[in-house]
Amino acid sequence: MLRDASPNFREMLKRDRDAENFVRAPKAGEILRNPSLAKTFRALASEGKKGFYTGRVAESIIAIIKQLDGYMEMEDLKNHMEVGTEEADPISFKFRGQTLGKGLAPSTNGAPDSHNFVELWEHPPNGQGIVALMCLGILEELEKDKKIPLFSREDHNSTLYLHSIIESLRIAFADANWWVTDPAHMAVKSAEMISQPYLAERAKLFDSQKSNIPSHGHPGKSPAHNHSDTVYFSVVDKEGNGMSFINSIYSGFATGIIPQGCGFTLQNRGANFELGPDDHPNLYAPSKRPYHTIIPGLLTHGPEDQRELHSVYGVMGGFMQPQGHVQVLLNMEVFGMNPQQALDAPRICIGAGLPDMGDTQGNAVYVEEGVSEATIAGLRKLGHKIEVLHGLDRAMFGRGQIIRRHLDEESGIEVYSGGSDPRGDGFAMPV
Repeated sequence: MLRDASPNFREMLKRDRDAENFVRAPKAGEILRNPSLAKTFRALASEGKKGFYTGRVAESIIAIIKQLDGYMEMEDLKNHMEVGTEEADPISFKFRGQTLGKGLAPSTNGAPDSHNFVELWEHPPNGQGIVALMCLGILEELEKDKKIPLFSREDHNSTLYLHSIIESLRIAFADANWWVTDPAHMAVKSAEMISQPYLAERAKLFDSQKSNIPSHGHPGKSPAHNHSDTVYFSVVDKEGNGMSFINSIYSGFATGIIPQGCGFTLQNRGANFELGPDDHPNLYAPSKRPYHTIIPGLLTHGPEDQRELHSVYGVMGGFMQPQGHVQVLLNMEVFGMNPQQALDAPRICIGAGLPDMGDTQGNAVYVEEGVSEATIAGLRKLGHKIEVLHGLDRAMFGRGQIIRRHLDEESGIEVYSGGSDPRGDGFAMPV
């Protein structure tokens, strides 16, 4: 991939006189030296942002983009540096569905928690966290309308449960794939998209007897790409302060394009722009941010003036991320799983428009090995196009991390539990 993408591919491969172009991918256990990246890091350490967005590194970025017939000028990078980071206000949804709304939510130690809702906090657009919030809201409306039941522990990954998750995600993605873009260019507000009246209207699209591919709506009228080069971690301190952190250059090695003498590949977040129709809110344009997939998650419970940390968590994996947020949350709050169990449990992933896999209509439903044959047969009977993934293909379902906080009922002592996804190479560590 690096060979095909960049004339400077040698910088990030291992020297070998017997290999094509005298370089190859490193083998397990070998040392790969990247002095160009070391030089870039030194510039960042001594000059800060200026060492990246101006000078040698910036010039190399512009040169390789123009060499490959792209469009960028030094002024673009300088402007980005000067504009700086925009502080974002998180968006949230208080989920009162299922046993939560009845004050019967099972906790990690098997006893009911006292709270009757859990509040999921997500990064706002241009991020896709709103998909997870909308999905939870739609599920809540379906329960109110008695289109889905109160699920028992035995219902986990049953046909009706997964059907309700799949269809709610499809409705949420249909809206997000149209409306989510640079917030300065969004025609609707996040608050409208997660408002109860709008979610109730969108929930009307659900059919318990068959699958449905919805079109986007519009608040006030009616409102998974995958694979990633992403790192997520969560941290909680002894005072109960939590941090949810995620970073990504998008897809394996991103663009694969290496600016000469810099030792890194350029990100390819522009892949999530739309190139048409012309009225699409997320249409490619100068000085505009695209739909962005990476989303850190955080859960709280309790009233606004007494909020307490519930969990810090995230699930990596492109368009799988909001899908993972929903499934892991429900695993803990509806089915009483501890963090590790919640991550271990088999997951599903809807196509949500996977251009690199040939499914741009979101028809495919990928199901992880471990889901019962009866459930798979039931989903197919409802019209879902099911593909079961095994082994290394399970990377489709993301890689998550969780730290959960709860109070021991007898002593009132804070207890922290952690989980790390078996699909990746992370770990949970008390310090």
